[in-house]
Amino acid sequence: MTVICWFRRVLRLDDHPALVAAAEDGDVIPLVILDPAEARDHPASAQRQAMSLPHLQASLHQRHSQLIVRRGDPAQVLEQITRETGATAVHTTIGFPFASDHGLQAAVERGGATLHLHELADLVPRASVLTKTGGVYKVFTPFWKAVRQTDIAPPLPTPALSSPDTWPDSDGPDWPEARAAMDRGWDVMAEHIRPGEDEAHTRLEEFLDSQLPDYKEHRDQPWRPRATSNISDALAVGEISARRIWHRCQPDFQDGKQGIDHFLSELCWREFARELFHEMPEMDRTCWRPEWNDFAWKRDNNDAENWRRGRTGVQMVDAGMRELYVTGQMHNRVRMITGSYLTKHYLTDWKVGLDWFARCLIDWDAASNAMNWQWVAGCGPDASPFFRVFNPDTQADKFDGKSAYRDHWLSPEETGAQEFAKAVPKSWQIDLKKRAMPAISLAEGRARALTAYEQLKS
Repeated sequence: MTVICWFRRVLRLDDHPALVAAAEDGDVIPLVILDPAEARDHPASAQRQAMSLPHLQASLHQRHSQLIVRRGDPAQVLEQITRETGATAVHTTIGFPFASDHGLQAAVERGGATLHLHELADLVPRASVLTKTGGVYKVFTPFWKAVRQTDIAPPLPTPALSSPDTWPDSDGPDWPEARAAMDRGWDVMAEHIRPGEDEAHTRLEEFLDSQLPDYKEHRDQPWRPRATSNISDALAVGEISARRIWHRCQPDFQDGKQGIDHFLSELCWREFARELFHEMPEMDRTCWRPEWNDFAWKRDNNDAENWRRGRTGVQMVDAGMRELYVTGQMHNRVRMITGSYLTKHYLTDWKVGLDWFARCLIDWDAASNAMNWQWVAGCGPDASPFFRVFNPDTQADKFDGKSAYRDHWLSPEETGAQEFAKAVPKSWQIDLKKRAMPAISLAEGRARALTAYEQLKS
């Protein structure tokens, strides 16, 4: 029998539950679907996926298989290719966000096949780690303690693949809709991407070998280029699984190696976000705590546009927004600073920031993005209190004391600033020598935010 394995943001052969099941079921057609709607809504993530496809294709060729790429709406593509190939089954992982599975079963059945949805290779299956009362954890620390006491399933090895007698046509690995959406930014961002499954494992080993001991101390310093693992994008597009990382780290964990506990807790933070998103699929649109839906946040506005363009006049914020646009990533400490500035100093709805990050991040993950924005805005289940307003200047002094990070992205003669000017739309009319002035002082912004908070409470 011929079966299809849809590589659905799981761009690897290792620890791929759907691929293992498909290999046991028949001759496997590996399929990737490039959805124009995804390129429109998440262009940086789409570029990241597109750049991984040649590496996935090469890995399959080494195993005498092929990668078939089709462009279009997933349901329509699945119906067409199952009918075209006579496939009896389609194996893939559960969609993420979870609501994205809607309509797929009917489409596959119209094509004459059966759809099999397999669990993601996360640390734990969703809703399997619960409180004593049977509910989901809403606070991270007890969730982390519970996961540490859980037996994490071992990662699955790459299966042997048998091939069909004939192969369907492929559209090829290029994703023109993503290139169009990224515009001039594609070539600039490409220089900051290290794609491929093998590269993901290499990056993990580099980090564990040389950076792990100083991880807890150095991870908050954005000027250090290798202070973190730098594998969040590989996790986001599925070039490496959370289970593989967990088990690779277990020898270091058992030996009590410095930094390993903190690193694994950050991996678990991603798991915590997925747990909450599974519990509340609208978490990217609605405040977890409903009373916050009445807060006086502003909708999109001119201040928010200056924030997006890195023109707030606050150096740490502007440097972070430039890093995001050029590289598709932003240092975690700076994400908190920029998020706090938008939601508190500018009193702008956290969903405005969430949508911009969803467009710009190569490590975009629906759950992590939603939970992190609700955390910094103060409206999530385990959130930073709203009255904790990050002072960007104080944060800069503490974590970028010599201004290396800010200079790289703001000084006209530095590479980072020049890359930013090259990547952004010409309509932005960026003048690197012209610095913006803050629309509101840090003290006034903080005071305004706290007044709004008191009004909500009363």
